Amino acid sequence: MSTYAILGCGSVGHAVAEELVERGKDVLIVDRDESRVEALRDQDLNAQAADIRDEEVAALVADRDVVLVMASDVEANEAAVRNIRSRDDEQFLVVRASDPVSSDELTGLGADVVINPSSVIADAALHALESGELEYKARQLAEVIEGTTDRLAIVTHDNPDPDSIAAAAALQSIADHLGVGADILYFGEIGHQENRAFVNLLDIELTPYDDVDIDDYDTIALVDPAKAGEMQVEGSIDVFIDHYEADDEIEAEFVDVRPNVSATSTILTKYIQEFDLSVSQEVATALLYGIRAETLDFRRETTPADLTAAAYLYPFADHDVLEQVESPNMSPETLDVLAEAITNRDVQGSHLVSDAGFIRDRDALAQAAQQLLNLEGITTTAVFGIVDDTIYLAARSKDIRMNIGKVLQDAFHDIGEAGGHSTQGSAEIPLGIFTGIETSEENRETLLGLTEEAVKRKLFDAMGVDQEATSSGQNGSS
Repeated sequence: MSTYAILGCGSVGHAVAEELVERGKDVLIVDRDESRVEALRDQDLNAQAADIRDEEVAALVADRDVVLVMASDVEANEAAVRNIRSRDDEQFLVVRASDPVSSDELTGLGADVVINPSSVIADAALHALESGELEYKARQLAEVIEGTTDRLAIVTHDNPDPDSIAAAAALQSIADHLGVGADILYFGEIGHQENRAFVNLLDIELTPYDDVDIDDYDTIALVDPAKAGEMQVEGSIDVFIDHYEADDEIEAEFVDVRPNVSATSTILTKYIQEFDLSVSQEVATALLYGIRAETLDFRRETTPADLTAAAYLYPFADHDVLEQVESPNMSPETLDVLAEAITNRDVQGSHLVSDAGFIRDRDALAQAAQQLLNLEGITTTAVFGIVDDTIYLAARSKDIRMNIGKVLQDAFHDIGEAGGHSTQGSAEIPLGIFTGIETSEENRETLLGLTEEAVKRKLFDAMGVDQEATSSGQNGSS
């Protein structure tokens, strides 16, 4: 059993001493106030009277494994630390500071852990505030869901990603816990192979928005919608949950937007905990994957809240399923797009831009951009292709100096929709913006050539690449 000494037994030291004794620890208390020492002895505590500045105190506590220097007088604490460390003993020292400056000084003198009570109190107050806020928000959310007479429609964003799908599945689980039936609706397609594997393996039931009559639902929730572009949801929105700030003012009965976390799945995990749900393996696996996907496996803009949510979910998740989701087979379409992107690549320095031509699966662009990022010397990739009358583009970057989402916004904000993160982004541009020509079988190649040059030029300009001056520029066919 570790033995302890507490030097300076004011209110903080006394509280620590009582807790340690309650845990059955051997504690010696040293304080210069003799009346306080007598009072401590009356409580059956082992206390001795001495000034913690004195060198003799260092000898007195030399046999103790852990020494906590808890006096409110920082100069006395510094003297005690100096005396203890001068003996070359290997005791573990926990020392009280009063501000960041004294914290640095005590660390320099040899304290192993420095505690600033005001910071501890502030952290505890903020934690209590966050807990109270979450409890209040959970009550609000429950009131809105329980006010549902028919069914709840949970609408994900356009072409939903794992974070949006997982958050929707969690909200559906909460609704079920509250006795309300809910359906998950989506716009666009579940196109990316990982996303299809994710939905199929976890048996998450998703319904295309256009396949239902939205009037059958008297409560509508939007989950993770802010960066999805414009969604034509009919009727009033009752619940809005996202980790991005919306561009426009949100009109909903319940709103929870937290830009201080990196995934909407993190927000829903906190609600799962607050409602004290027995989270199913499927929902836990979905949420954990949603957090990992949104943070690039905790390598991008990860917050403590994301990590604690993931730690909570980890024991409940099916890790065999996660492995299958993360390693899906590559479809022939994706392979074709990747081959075309490799052939048509244009490299300027460490930046690669490629045209995949006319494609059927827009989600294959993201997989191609990610694969091309593995090429030697490449830090940024962008792959684009044409579906019907729209140019779709996916980009990836591992260049810490560049925010690829902002690059795409700079390049295309005036002619299409673009956005993303520091490491990935996407864009949609109407084909007519570049050409003014309607697509037909006869002019496909002409349109492709016009588009390729215009998109590449805009991208490289936004990346800050001077194409004429860049001697390392090359085409994949050269």
